[in-house]
Amino acid sequence: MPRVKYTDSDVDLMARMMRAEAEGEGKLGMLMVGNVIVNRRKANCLDFKDLRSIRQVIYQVQGGNYSFEAVQKGNVFYNRARGVEKKLAKQTLDYWRDHPSKFALWYFNPYAECPPTWYGQPITGQYKQHCYYEPVANTCEGAYLW
Repeated sequence: MPRVKYTDSDVDLMARMMRAEAEGEGKLGMLMVGNVIVNRRKANCLDFKDLRSIRQVIYQVQGGNYSFEAVQKGNVFYNRARGVEKKLAKQTLDYWRDHPSKFALWYFNPYAECPPTWYGQPITGQYKQHCYYEPVANTCEGAYLW
């Protein structure tokens, strides 16, 4: 059983997002970005309440801007998803989770060292240029659900 319900359209959109956000970090980097998207869909807490689809996660607006830089700048739309990205997207939707993104709800590229917290949330680790952050303990049960 997949981690979340999804459609073929969700797979395509998520694959495009993973490519736009982390293509330079290889397959593992793209898997980690995809995992954060799935985690946000499952969380139903903090900034991610009532997100019921992958599309809602990707196009979420916070503080007047889209949550993901690739949507803000439009580069999620520059390239179609290739087969390899679609396969990676399906992996994260179906089963893939790993450190440091395993329970992460946030990631970003600081273009410097990773700060120990991001908006008060603790760092779980770094992969190449992206820093990953999970919710403070006991603040978001949904982030830890399968």
